[in-house]
Amino acid sequence: MPTATSVIAELKKKGTEKGRNIYVRHGSPADRVLGVSVADLKVIAKTIKGQQALACELYDSGIMDAMYLAGMVADGAQMSKELLNKWAEDAANMQMISEYTVPWVAVENPHGRELALRWIKLKKEHMASAGWCTYAGLLATRADEDLDLKEIEQLLRMAVKGVHNAPNRVSHTMNGFVIAVGAYVKPLLQQAKEAAQEMGVVSVNMGDTACKVPLATAYIEKIEKSGKVGRKRKTLRC
Repeated sequence: MPTATSVIAELKKKGTEKGRNIYVRHGSPADRVLGVSVADLKVIAKTIKGQQALACELYDSGIMDAMYLAGMVADGAQMSKELLNKWAEDAANMQMISEYTVPWVAVENPHGRELALRWIKLKKEHMASAGWCTYAGLLATRADEDLDLKEIEQLLRMAVKGVHNAPNRVSHTMNGFVIAVGAYVKPLLQQAKEAAQEMGVVSVNMGDTACKVPLATAYIEKIEKSGKVGRKRKTLRC
């Protein structure tokens, strides 16, 4: 039976300097990264699928690769609000965790929307970013009839108003939220397009990477032309 110690030992064997450098350039602290590729993490995830307690132990290790792996394995529906909040808190200075891993599990939880709204209002950059990504994840995975459209419109206005003065990663995730509304919530497509137009170009420091901030107007237009507006996802995990 795999243990956190044995899994982390395997991660250390799989880590590379190239992988470590890539993660560091994408905002992960150098002293908490092993450099395991996502492809290798997926292979390992299959061997420990369904082991909730192990996933939580891996997350608690504080090693970015192990935390990311934990999000691949954990069932967010089984997690308490307190644990989800702890996961979000513990994702400080690791945007791959706060903007991917935490939302992956939060959207599966009955309290996901409540937590997203709470996190969005916080001043901590990584918490607010997790909140915007989580709510965007809800839009991507829940049927339109299960969404509060008026609340989403309010969040659109909040994003447009605050995007250019928000902390770096919050600006990025606000932009992503507007795109998510246009992509996944068909009844609010026009409102999302108007919000994207008003928001315009969003400037985000992407560090030493080739990543670019997508222009919301162009992104939504591309999805609309492809006929994919409103097409939901089964899971956020990728």
